[in-house]
Amino acid sequence: MKFLKSIEQKAGRVRHTVRFGPRVLDLDIILYDNVVMDDPRLTIPHPRMHKRRFVLKPICDIDPGINHPVLRQTMFSLLENLDEAGQGITEYI
Repeated sequence: MKFLKSIEQKAGRVRHTVRFGPRVLDLDIILYDNVVMDDPRLTIPHPRMHKRRFVLKPICDIDPGINHPVLRQTMFSLLENLDEAGQGITEYI
């Protein structure tokens, strides 16, 4: 995690108090093999990945048959059943 945070910092990311606010770069570990981990500093798989088109679509482009190790569904199934509410792009200027 320290390595990922250092990359974000070198790219100009400044930690803000606003959660989910705009940022220069945000690196997350989405999946790692079939690892399931819940640590205060890191949760694998990412706890909100199944709710985000911008995460699921690229994974499906690589391999739609990858299984979510907690939800026990394929990435394709998660993408197909995704609620469209909140999936738009917000532009910050």
